[in-house]
Amino acid sequence: MTRIREAILVEGRYDVNTVRQVVDTVVLESGGFRIFNDKEQLKLLRRIAVTRGLIVLTDSDGAGFVIRNYLKGALPAGSIKQAYIPDIPGKEHRKRHGSKEGKLGVEGMRPEIILEALRRAGATFEDPNEQGSKRERPITKADFYAWGLSGGPESAQRRAAVLKALDLPAHMTANALLEFINAVGTRDEIETVLRQFCKGD
Repeated sequence: MTRIREAILVEGRYDVNTVRQVVDTVVLESGGFRIFNDKEQLKLLRRIAVTRGLIVLTDSDGAGFVIRNYLKGALPAGSIKQAYIPDIPGKEHRKRHGSKEGKLGVEGMRPEIILEALRRAGATFEDPNEQGSKRERPITKADFYAWGLSGGPESAQRRAAVLKALDLPAHMTANALLEFINAVGTRDEIETVLRQFCKGD
C-alpha cells in the first residue's frame, strides 16, 4: 500500500474507510460542519498540521468547499495542502438518494482517482522499502487496554494524566487520543508519560 507522510482530513466515516484502503497514513474525520464549533478538534488539527502536514480531501460539492475555506483561515498558512476529486455524477451504492448536487463524494471515488488527487496536492510519498524498517507499528486499542488507558477502573485517571502531560484537552475521548498519538506521537513518548505520571497505578 502507498504510504504518505501527511495526515488526511476527510468529511465522514465512510470517507475514512475508503481512503484507508488506498493509502497508508493517519486519516481523520471532520464530522462535516461540526468542525466549525469544535475548538478542541481544531486545536488538534493545528498541531498535526504543523508537525507532519495535513491534506484536506473533501467532496467536490459546495459543502466541501465551505469546510476547505474555513480550514484555510483556521490553520497555519503553509501547513495544509488541498486535494481535489473531480466532479463525477452519481451516488454511492449504500445511499438511497444522491447528494444535493448529484456528485459522487470521496467515498465513491476509485483508488486511482484518490491517488492522483493526492499527487496533485503535493503529498509526500514515502518509499516503503526505504522507510519500512524505521517505521514503528501503530498504537492500537489493545495497547491502550494493556497500558490501562481504557477498560479499567482507573483508566479515566490515567488518560487524564496523559492528556495533561501532552497538553491536550481534558475532555478528549480515548479514540481521539489514540488518533492524535498515531498522528504525531510515538510509542516511546506515551510509555514515558505513563511511567512518569502514572507511578503506582
